Amino acid sequence: MAALRLSVELTGRTEFGPGVLADLPAFVDSLGCTRAFVVTDRSLRATGIVGRVEKTLAGLEYGVHEDIGPNPSTAELDRGAARLRAFGDCAVIAVGGGSALDAAKGISLLAGNPEAVAADADRLWDAAEGLPLIAIPTTAGTGAETNGFGVTEDTCARRKVYIGHSSVKPRIAVLDPELTLGLPPRVTAATGLDALVHGIESLASLGSTPLSAAYATQAITLVGRWLPAAYRDGSDLEARSQLMFGAHLAGHALTLSGLGLVHGIGHALTAHTGTPHGVALAAVLEEVMAFSLASAAGAYETTARALHVTPTPDAALAAVREISAAIEIKRPLRELGVTRAQIPVIAADAVADAVTKNAPHRPTEPEVIDLLHAVC
Repeated sequence: MAALRLSVELTGRTEFGPGVLADLPAFVDSLGCTRAFVVTDRSLRATGIVGRVEKTLAGLEYGVHEDIGPNPSTAELDRGAARLRAFGDCAVIAVGGGSALDAAKGISLLAGNPEAVAADADRLWDAAEGLPLIAIPTTAGTGAETNGFGVTEDTCARRKVYIGHSSVKPRIAVLDPELTLGLPPRVTAATGLDALVHGIESLASLGSTPLSAAYATQAITLVGRWLPAAYRDGSDLEARSQLMFGAHLAGHALTLSGLGLVHGIGHALTAHTGTPHGVALAAVLEEVMAFSLASAAGAYETTARALHVTPTPDAALAAVREISAAIEIKRPLRELGVTRAQIPVIAADAVADAVTKNAPHRPTEPEVIDLLHAVC
């Protein structure tokens, strides 16, 4: 342990608590900005959240861009960047789920690089800086407010690509659990399951460190306890608050450690079928844990302790299975639109995904094909 060296950059500032959204103008001012550009989901206005943000920003000059879908494409990022360039210098405020937060990072980065397009994602990691970002998650799951990268879909190549830069790591994460009170149970389940997977895969990742493990362990404890409660009663502010904070800690964990095969398969499933991210993860989580049981025994023992069950890998798997059942999220792949003919290409994409290199047992394509056939 004495020889361990860590160089860590965490999100600069976290503001957490019910009603903290009211301080948004002060947060914009703290970045040295007098104008704001809101990037949000197409469907979020109907919930009233966009109106609340606009009311809070009433004393500032601001614009709103509401053209982000559930799995944002490179084309959507390019459209948003064009609008942001036209709007001019400002703070970018990302409001919504992981898709909106990820898209806002790409839009902010592209706005700072006028000649670039989102398809240049692989070359933008060394680009000029993007505009400063404030992240306001409205779900509790993705942890996108903790890091400077996002996932977007290259619709031409039919694959997920990572777009990011250190400059678009949110300067301020605004965690107001009141914004999650209206989430439908199925969205609570999908986003919360994502957070649970972040914690579990961070522990098992080859990139795990004592610091990431500390974040991941506490995240698993909070999410494991409070996700079923929030699913049962979406108006339970205590459950919403604890779940949101657990998801935030899981975001810090994954940012430091990387993830693994569950996310590799999940990205491929979403790209090929449009399945919501958390639902895609739930379809294979238990099977990937079983596949990795020997290689990740220590991580799963820690998972079991965090979930307050007997500290064995098998007990961890049983506890995860119980949580998944309680939130009614697991579906066979055939119900998600996967055909057996698609399985080889999904497996190939999963193995090629950047997150899969962190898996405790690096899978081959035939192994992933077998795993997918088993859950189809």
